[in-house]
Amino acid sequence: MSSNKTILLVDDDIDLLENMAFLIKRMGYDVVTAENGEEAVSKYREIKPNLTVMDIKMPKMDGFDAFFKIKQQDGNAKVILITAYMVDQEKYQKAQNMSLIATINKPFTFDDIEDLIRQHV
Repeated sequence: MSSNKTILLVDDDIDLLENMAFLIKRMGYDVVTAENGEEAVSKYREIKPNLTVMDIKMPKMDGFDAFFKIKQQDGNAKVILITAYMVDQEKYQKAQNMSLIATINKPFTFDDIEDLIRQHV
């Protein structure tokens, strides 16, 4: 399935996930979705996306822990994290050191996501 433009989108807010997937597909990218960190790690392994856009606060496994597992699988993985909360500074620093691309704060505009996708895919 992996085209040269696949984005893995991860969020436990299904409405937001579906809306973002729709908009990113309209930009011309293939989109694969996951609803929690565990699913994200598994799908990353399957599809090797060009970019992962992932919420931090999710059930089962948060975005930081999923990011760390994805980076263990693929040191070159490109990941953008999204949060509506104050982030765990220790995890954030560790993620920065592992070349986290960016963190976006909710609420955000789709333009914010679109700009980052265009810069990094």
